[in-house]
Amino acid sequence: MANGSQTELYLSERVVVLCTCALSFLGSSLIILTHIIWTDLRTTPRRLLVFLSVTDWLSAVSYAFGVWSVFRTDSTECVAQGAISTFSNTSSFFWTVSIAVYLYVFIVRSSQRVADSLAVFFHLVSWGVPLVITVTAVCLSKIGYDASEVSVGWCWVRIEAPDRVLWMLLTGKIWEFLAYLTLPVLYILIKRHIHRAHAALSEYRPILATRPPSQSFSSMADVKLTLIPIIFIVLRIWSTVRFILLLANSPVRQNPVLVTLHGIGNTSQGAANCVMFVFFTQPIRSRLCTVLCCCCPSCRAEAPHLDDTPQRHQARRDSRGGEEEKDGTGGVIPRPVTSETGPNR
Repeated sequence: MANGSQTELYLSERVVVLCTCALSFLGSSLIILTHIIWTDLRTTPRRLLVFLSVTDWLSAVSYAFGVWSVFRTDSTECVAQGAISTFSNTSSFFWTVSIAVYLYVFIVRSSQRVADSLAVFFHLVSWGVPLVITVTAVCLSKIGYDASEVSVGWCWVRIEAPDRVLWMLLTGKIWEFLAYLTLPVLYILIKRHIHRAHAALSEYRPILATRPPSQSFSSMADVKLTLIPIIFIVLRIWSTVRFILLLANSPVRQNPVLVTLHGIGNTSQGAANCVMFVFFTQPIRSRLCTVLCCCCPSCRAEAPHLDDTPQRHQARRDSRGGEEEKDGTGGVIPRPVTSETGPNR
């Protein structure tokens, strides 16, 4: 890597990144507000999602400040912005994996007690590890101006630091790589378990086998389980590609298209989570339509069903003998089928 190199940022790139920062800011804020307003929709997975949204909110604000400021040196503002974005971005990786671990323990291991007990561990790791790494990096003067070589206008690890690669790994990249490996494995295991449970239940509950997927809450949950790791990888892969190109000292890392994709990916997590867990979650979407007094036909069609949504969910679960539970995202997930489950039960 040649010292003194710098990636040129164009106005169009900065505008695009600022727009995605604004969308993530609004999306993360909406997730947090809906959790505060509607207490009856609070579940443990959604509480974990709120903590993830807090980190995405901080990331969006800090990234926007960095792109807007156009830093050129290791100023105090640059170091402060780099420290906040480093902490929030690393914490976001940990909370994303924590949600996957919680769902795996709760669904596959069928132990809500163990899953809930992990909350303290999630807080210690997801807040503590990024905080220790960030404070250490700041104290050792590793955070600062990086010439947009592995960023898009914001400050991160000082490009002139002799051990910059090590600190790039510690302050983000190694956790990003681990998330790439962990998330697909956990969500594949969860999906396999759900499919096996549905197959076993369909042997003596034909209604589960004939129910149209478009009307199934569990099908929506299944779609979300598929999209979560895919969206994470699609958004983050451009940052990883630029990091690898930097290690190879390739000029391709400065390609405007790649830089723009990097900026969009790193700043869009909050917006993506809002789309999946607010707009694609029928109970919350209905309540938003009612609160905002939407005039669109779709909102008017959904609003009348708001009052009986919890009762309908309960009725569905009661009619199936309690074999399904809400997954905390607006869908339902089947409880694991045990050896005691059978036609004569």
